[in-house]
Amino acid sequence: MVVMIKSKETILLFDQPLFTKVSMETPMRDTLPLPTGACYAYIVNGDGQKFSPSGDLSATPGQVILSLCNLTLGRMISDQPQGSVESIVVHLGQELLQRVYEGNKPQLWEELEKPVTRYVVQSAAGNLVTYYFEGIAQLFHNQAALTEELLALKLKEIVLLLLQTDNANARQIIRSLFSDRTFTFKEVVDAHICTPASIENLAMLTNCSVSTFKRKFSEIYQTTPGAYITNKRVERVADLLKVSDEAVSAIGYDCGFSSPEHLSRVFKKKYGVSPAKYRLNFTVKEKNF
Repeated sequence: MVVMIKSKETILLFDQPLFTKVSMETPMRDTLPLPTGACYAYIVNGDGQKFSPSGDLSATPGQVILSLCNLTLGRMISDQPQGSVESIVVHLGQELLQRVYEGNKPQLWEELEKPVTRYVVQSAAGNLVTYYFEGIAQLFHNQAALTEELLALKLKEIVLLLLQTDNANARQIIRSLFSDRTFTFKEVVDAHICTPASIENLAMLTNCSVSTFKRKFSEIYQTTPGAYITNKRVERVADLLKVSDEAVSAIGYDCGFSSPEHLSRVFKKKYGVSPAKYRLNFTVKEKNF
């Protein structure tokens, strides 16, 4: 099978990519050549190809994908099964944002209170976002009329829409692009307790090599990363079992456990009973009280 990019057009602002319209057949032999910074992609057409092992990201028409930290649409598309994908991408490079906003912050922006822990978010496009991308599609047919002022306004428009979204994870990503805050080693680690971040990821996020990360971790927490993270996850599960009616397996997955069996094993080691028994015991004690 011949794999190919059917078409790819890019609109530049200040000699940097701002909008890309791309149509392709998947899978691709190489990574789709797109900038590696943050981006916001609208799926115009797609065959539902899964962009992640869990299936929570897919090439579904009318969906938008906001990504950060070098997790671009290009890398995700490269390994997909046979099908077609057409997308319009807004590039949210920090250098470009700084120039457009002249070092100022956008309206409605607030400083981060904690580190970003979700780096890729997919959701259905609301009406305003859909209209926005329909307008961007028209820009590719009228490039002779484009000016830097118009393009800068279109970039500010999507930033403002994202800062108003109901999706808290998407707001966090956009806020992070303008953030001046530097988080401590401990703040970064504790923020990622219930995420699937690996030791390598945590080392990168704390600007450390893996060996430096492990040494620094031991100095701060007096234990290994694996032991500390597992213990905190178990404690989080125990707290949620007291107040949530969700299934034990769902709580376990939300807290970072890869399987119910793993959760049950480490939970019983710490508390002496299974998660289900722990919940039952707590419920009985609460009724008797």
